[in-house]
Amino acid sequence: MKRRAFIKGSAILGMSITASPLLVANSGMYHADSKRKIYRILNADRVNVGTLPVLRAFAGNHLDHVSPFVLFDEFGPVAMDAGTDPLRVDAHPHAGVTPTTYFLEGTGHHKDSLNYDFQIGKGDFMMFNSGRGAIHMEESGQKLYDEGGKYHGFQIWLNTPSKYKFDAPSTSVHRLEHMDTIETKDYSIKVVLGELFDAKSKIELLTPAFYYHVKMNDDSRLDIPTNASHNAFIYLINGKLELEGGRELKENQVVLYQRGENLINLYAECGAEFLVLGGQPLQEVVYSYGPFVMNTEEQIRQCIQDYNAGKMGNPELVNR
Repeated sequence: MKRRAFIKGSAILGMSITASPLLVANSGMYHADSKRKIYRILNADRVNVGTLPVLRAFAGNHLDHVSPFVLFDEFGPVAMDAGTDPLRVDAHPHAGVTPTTYFLEGTGHHKDSLNYDFQIGKGDFMMFNSGRGAIHMEESGQKLYDEGGKYHGFQIWLNTPSKYKFDAPSTSVHRLEHMDTIETKDYSIKVVLGELFDAKSKIELLTPAFYYHVKMNDDSRLDIPTNASHNAFIYLINGKLELEGGRELKENQVVLYQRGENLINLYAECGAEFLVLGGQPLQEVVYSYGPFVMNTEEQIRQCIQDYNAGKMGNPELVNR
């Protein structure tokens, strides 16, 4: 298949294009005056990426409330028997964006045109900073093939600020044992990106962002401080959450918050597990075409030309 045909026909297109190939995006329980107001609650949609079923919370939309993030997918959970063919997304390019992968269960295999080839497991976090362009392949990992188990995690894209979009690409993997976790009788919080209370991620970012994995026990409350000028949103993995104004967040829903206040108030009657993300809005025009996330149409054309010319790598070699 020709390279351009791959870009136009790939399932990866669905990750950042929903309507057209080219998008332009410009309980009375709490009474704290600083609590954040809810903008909207969204349901995740079921889609397939390659052979992988995913729940997609957003992809290129609602940027005013999710930036610096641009796409949010939960993959799985999928039960896999030992010896089952890997769930796989064949080699494909990215540019101008950093796809991140975080595993709740199971293992994954990442291989790319930067000569990285590694397995990642439960609790690990991977960042593929595509910069001016690179290719990677993703599939379920060797341990799942050998032993079977569940394949479950998240791929979430972090947008790259305009001044860094044409930097050299890079790949990094961050293991569970190197991440800070906050533990209390009411909740546990893993700080994947950013900082919270006395915990801080060691991962350096190109733009301020935070990413917390939270588990709340029964009949527990949690107040999460945020920068009032930053975006914030929550995706519920399981359980139920009571939000500001007594509204309820259910499984596979995402709540987007308005900016302007600095505290997120949460209550879990019967426990809950969720992700809290956000950061400083980039306030930049976004043009996305499939796996490319840029600031102008000209830059998108340049990405397509570079991929077709082989400047991002050889997908056939990455697929081997």
